[in-house]
Amino acid sequence: MATVTVEVNGRSYPVGCADGQEARVTQLAQEFNSRVSQVADQVGQVGDLKLFLMGALMLADELSEARRGRVAPAAPVAEPANNDGVAEALNAVASRLEKLAQSF
Repeated sequence: MATVTVEVNGRSYPVGCADGQEARVTQLAQEFNSRVSQVADQVGQVGDLKLFLMGALMLADELSEARRGRVAPAAPVAEPANNDGVAEALNAVASRLEKLAQSF
């Protein structure tokens, strides 16, 4: 089993993964960190747990919409997203998160 160190919200976390999956885990952590950063920009630093929860909810919402065929899946972190549908979906998720953040 391999271990990679990923950074989320400015903190480093060691993460175990299958040998050969280090790059994929790093890429996924970068995507998650991107979502956490978006949340932090919108609601401020409200603690890692809340930021992580809200970032995970953004990704779960995006995945759910993609599974329903409503939104094309977002491009991987390594590739720029040039899809207007993805941008619209992220804006919709951001709006929902703002409403969710107000309830905290």
